[in-house]
Amino acid sequence: MASTGLAVGLLLWSLGVFNQGAHHAVLDAPGAVLPPLLVMASLEFLRRVRPRTALLVGTVAVVADQFTRGNIATILMFTDLMYAAVVYGPPASARRLPVTTGLITVAVSVASLAWYREPWALLIGILTGMVSFAPAATGAVVRNHRQAADAARLRAEQTALLAEMDRREAVVAERARMARELHDMVAGHLSAIAIHSTAALSLCDPATSREALGVIRENSVEGLAEMRRLISLLRDSGADGDPAPAPTLAGLSALVRQAEAHGAANGLTFTLTAPPPDEDLPAPVELAAYRIVQESLTNALKHSGAGGVDVVVEHAGHALTIEVTSPFGRPAGPRAPGSGAGLVGMRERVALLGGEFEAGPADRAGHRTWRVRAVLPVAEDDGEPAA
Repeated sequence: MASTGLAVGLLLWSLGVFNQGAHHAVLDAPGAVLPPLLVMASLEFLRRVRPRTALLVGTVAVVADQFTRGNIATILMFTDLMYAAVVYGPPASARRLPVTTGLITVAVSVASLAWYREPWALLIGILTGMVSFAPAATGAVVRNHRQAADAARLRAEQTALLAEMDRREAVVAERARMARELHDMVAGHLSAIAIHSTAALSLCDPATSREALGVIRENSVEGLAEMRRLISLLRDSGADGDPAPAPTLAGLSALVRQAEAHGAANGLTFTLTAPPPDEDLPAPVELAAYRIVQESLTNALKHSGAGGVDVVVEHAGHALTIEVTSPFGRPAGPRAPGSGAGLVGMRERVALLGGEFEAGPADRAGHRTWRVRAVLPVAEDDGEPAA
């Protein structure tokens, strides 16, 4: 812009093309138009980095140009400085300049009419507005559009970032849910397999070994069935029919009988105290209660010595309470290793439903026991959770 404006200004000067005649100029020498032209061209290099300084000096230069015969290139470069001051200047200047130039345009128009008292005097105000107010207003419009575009881009970036964070959190939550389901479904079966395979290897009695192998086969089949159910839930199986239903409290009796069959060798007995199946219980609550009992029985089989394991399930008010008490001590027979994820998984299940969970040693009738207790809130009739 600087080189183009300077070249056009020098061309007009060399051709003797000026804005006004010599009799209207205070300095009528043709060379008097060159200093304002050179100053205005040099200010074009500061239009972005120092827009206010460039506009201030440019205003002095364009006023000085009016006392000479005038060069149109000087005026055109001044309009560019005015535009740049609004677009690239501070926000306060960008707000004030359109208002200030508008007031100057009105003042010049009124003063011209009062001085010359002729209609053509309005042309002076119009020219003043074209030189000052028009570029300032154009710069304000451009700046507003740029700010709106930047704000929209920032909102889009923030939305994309939040969406990515939500996606990652959803993936992490789903992986944790899958890990809990997988652990709770197969841990009991694999623990029974480990216990009975160890017994089969340590004993030489063919009948005992055959019985242990039968238990191993039974748990292997059941574990594979549970795995297939989980896989069917993860796959899009719309064409293959609905996946198998999730476990409910109605299956606790079978779960306890199965645990009793596995724990007989270690002297464990199991009792279940549970209310009749309640159709009003939400499916997530029933699934969590079933998994908590299942994991507690698995831990009892792996870590408890001889004694009684009591499973108590109570539905009172808007809460479902599960309490499993088992002997505190190491088993006399073979012991399966534990991963330590069982208590973590139970605690996470209860936390997801907004309930309470505790597990640890407890005294019961003078005996040291291990107690797992969970309280799961049950939704009220209107769908709100219990307080």
